[in-house]
Amino acid sequence: MALIITDECINCDVCEPECPNRAISQGEEIYEINPDLCTECVGHYDIPQCVEVCPVSCIVTDPDRTESRDQLLDKYHALIAAETPTPRE
Repeated sequence: MALIITDECINCDVCEPECPNRAISQGEEIYEINPDLCTECVGHYDIPQCVEVCPVSCIVTDPDRTESRDQLLDKYHALIAAETPTPRE
């Protein structure tokens, strides 16, 4: 499951730098999480880091984006592979 940031966000700026996948960015009014990049920190940490640091608990599971831990791990592997440079011949 991807995470979402609710309207309770106070734009405190602590979540964005904690995201290892760079899935969090400033939206028009509040921070937003790109569900295609969010792995809930699977592959990096045991607990989503943005949730850990959020002072107002406004980061929750997106009910419209259900993914199993295995699917999140697959997404993590795909993101890592996309970041790895291809060796030149």
